[in-house]
Amino acid sequence: MGGCFSKPKPVELKIEVVLPEKERGKEELSASGKGSPRAYQGNGTARHFHTEERLSTPHPYPSPQDCVEAAVCHVKDLENGQMREVELGWGKVLLVKDNGEFHALGHKCPHYGAPLVKGVLSRGRVRCPWHGACFNISTGDLEDFPGLDSLHKFQVKIEKEKVYVRASKQALQLQRRTKVMAKCISPSAGYSSSTNVLIVGAGAAGLVCAETLRQEGFSDRIVLCTLDRHLPYDRPKLSKSLDTQPEQLALRPKEFFRAYGIEVLTEAQVVTVDVRTKKVVFKDGFKLEYSKLLLAPGSSPKTLSCKGKEVENVFTIRTPEDANRVVRLARGRNVVVVGAGFLGMEVAAYLTEKAHSVSVVELEETPFRRFLGERVGRALMKMFENNRVKFYMQTEVSELRGQEGKLKEVVLKSSKVVRADVCVVGIGAVPATGFLRQSGIGLDSRGFIPVNKMMQTNVPGVFAAGDAVTFPLAWRNNRKVNIPHWQMAHAQAQNMLAQEAEMSTVPYLWTAMFGKSLRYAGYGEGFDDVIIQGDLEELKFVAFYTKGDEVIAVASMNYDPIVSKVAEVLASGRAIRKREVETGDMSWLTGKGS
Repeated sequence: MGGCFSKPKPVELKIEVVLPEKERGKEELSASGKGSPRAYQGNGTARHFHTEERLSTPHPYPSPQDCVEAAVCHVKDLENGQMREVELGWGKVLLVKDNGEFHALGHKCPHYGAPLVKGVLSRGRVRCPWHGACFNISTGDLEDFPGLDSLHKFQVKIEKEKVYVRASKQALQLQRRTKVMAKCISPSAGYSSSTNVLIVGAGAAGLVCAETLRQEGFSDRIVLCTLDRHLPYDRPKLSKSLDTQPEQLALRPKEFFRAYGIEVLTEAQVVTVDVRTKKVVFKDGFKLEYSKLLLAPGSSPKTLSCKGKEVENVFTIRTPEDANRVVRLARGRNVVVVGAGFLGMEVAAYLTEKAHSVSVVELEETPFRRFLGERVGRALMKMFENNRVKFYMQTEVSELRGQEGKLKEVVLKSSKVVRADVCVVGIGAVPATGFLRQSGIGLDSRGFIPVNKMMQTNVPGVFAAGDAVTFPLAWRNNRKVNIPHWQMAHAQAQNMLAQEAEMSTVPYLWTAMFGKSLRYAGYGEGFDDVIIQGDLEELKFVAFYTKGDEVIAVASMNYDPIVSKVAEVLASGRAIRKREVETGDMSWLTGKGS
């Protein structure tokens, strides 16, 4: 099995917490200003920080000469609930006034660099305008996903009615802070055939689970295994930017996994799980015992089952290699994309400038119909048609024809024949849970793993998260749902370890096509009406999805930060009524304050 790293030397039983180099000086002192000893017993139980040693406000400057301090405004310049970007010479800071108090934080979201000043301030946190990540304004800590890192928190003092901010130059330039983590102190790491925690799947859910355990002070062995040949990477970027190289997609560098003793087994396929003896067997015969098992296997793309399905140059997109190959073969050629959902449409948009022609085949009458409804789907379809994409709707592929084994034509049920050198299939996915069939771990009729609100399966000590689960969604009356979003996978992994009462996060997703972003929050399945404000033709709109009297989801283009605002309202537990959005008066939503 292709382990990602060479076998480490035996580890001495030292008990310590290792900070990334960059962070060392910055997190030396706890909030009280005293150094706090952070040590854990190496007995495999997670040690939770006590609140006073949680380091909620990391000391923001290692040495006086690395510091910069400046008066940034007058006390009366900001109202409560207002945010402003201020310049410190070495970089910008987000200044927030909330309940009469000033807070200074990193100004960019660590996920994709969105300016947080354009986000939403509510209930003591700021929510990113692009993808919905939330940061606590008192600590800078990441409280809702996507992304892995938190914000730096800087010192604020008020003197003679002026607001001063003091920050380390390094922190100003870094714009992200990795939480303090424990190091693995298990003497058997890298050697023995048993591990305390085994995580199957190294997508968002698997990685967040491993990182959260280390943040909580867990110092025993963690093994993360993946079918991929790469360390965990940003999969949503694949279909939006097909020629991105694997190293540009990496969520964490190789050194990170080494520093925190998170062992990654690449190209490692689990074939059986025995919950009685707590053992998994890999395809190459390697056996590993575990104490706790987290299943985050994700899903496998569906393939075409029509005549000629074995011809060359027909792809699904699952890995960077798939995506890179498609771009290489599509240059100057004819491309057919099957499926007008998110993946298919992102691929079609990306290839329009590279391919000779791009055609989309879809069973529904408009793209995204089930998800975004007829009207929004039609407006997006028009944007694609303006970019030379041809649509063949309400039909499917009946045959793939090759010449010397390579694809040449796609034959549709409508008997139309479309020229094609490359075909990309984006017709959905199925949970990758085949290896669990005989395990005794419960699967539903579609192959999903049902879990409770703590992400527990029917087997004690076995948890599951990510695209392959159905779970109770708190703000939709604990309805059992499957939400294959990147952001949800992060949140579920966190929830599993926090053992909180319920999943209170609001689903949030985004897509980007032709340089335009569409954002979406909520869970819109079963919507019976769509209320649109703004201008669909101009692609500057917000669409509210309702069921009965209630708003259950929202989508927007060129209307930030409305989706983050709605997500914040839903997350607070307040229901949004249909009549509130029908009037067109959005003052209840768009105010910056809470």
